[in-house]
Amino acid sequence: MTSHKTAREEGTVPFDLIRRTPTGWRVHDSEDIPDLLNAVVLADLLASEERSLTTPTAAPPRASAEATEVERLRVTVAQLEYALHTRVVVEQAIGVLAERHRLTPRKAFERLRSAARSRGRKVADMARDVVASCTNPLTLLPVELAREGAAAEATEPRRS
Repeated sequence: MTSHKTAREEGTVPFDLIRRTPTGWRVHDSEDIPDLLNAVVLADLLASEERSLTTPTAAPPRASAEATEVERLRVTVAQLEYALHTRVVVEQAIGVLAERHRLTPRKAFERLRSAARSRGRKVADMARDVVASCTNPLTLLPVELAREGAAAEATEPRRS
């Protein structure tokens, strides 16, 4: 019989993230925050930031033919989480490009897809670079994706 651990037992949920203090609420080891709503918002932002740093960029493996049903389900969950995270990053990149170049979301996606295809890269990988370029101005992007005046790749797209 297999033992089922809770998220707390596995250490994946930081239950000490928000603590009640005599003067309000404390998130991690920051200063006290007077109201719970702001403490929860801050804790959510910190947890989201931590998850984005630990999210894998490589697709999860496939389940083997001799895997048990539980193992297959775990692999399926990992694959779905990866797909969801990838979609979120692509949607963020579409938003960045739409704002940066004043495009509709559809046109922004087409530009992202075109840039990825012409360079033999996956759309999700190109989207990660676009999102990273928001916080790191040294991230090189293809000319058609870079903001005006930003550093751009010197390489030309590959020709078919």
